[in-house]
Amino acid sequence: MKIKCEISGYLFLLLCICFPLVLSSQNLTVKEIIQKADEKNRGTSSQGKISMTIVRKDWSRTVAMKVWTKGTNYALLLITEPAKEKGQVFLKRKNEMWNWVPSIDKLIKIPPSMMMQSWMGSDFTNDDLGIVTK
Repeated sequence: MKIKCEISGYLFLLLCICFPLVLSSQNLTVKEIIQKADEKNRGTSSQGKISMTIVRKDWSRTVAMKVWTKGTNYALLLITEPAKEKGQVFLKRKNEMWNWVPSIDKLIKIPPSMMMQSWMGSDFTNDDLGIVTK
């Protein structure tokens, strides 16, 4: 099956003239272009349900959670499965992180020294939580 596409000579000429003018008027760096694309993709806030399966040589498990984010600075994760961790909440605000553990009825501030530790046995670190939700 062949698809034939015809562009009139005037339209082609117009595109050849206008396209470089639009690009030159932006003067954006590569970093700015990537940042703008990321902002458009992410939006100002998000919410969702995520399931993460952790697979190791001798065991595997699945952790399900509800996630809310606001911009790139705030993230809230509520663990919904498995039953052992159900109800745990993780709040990340900029570079700070807290964990609510309902089984001991305590709110724990995660110290900066633990931000590079494994999160719930996964390959993610505590610091990655903001990246996952971004």
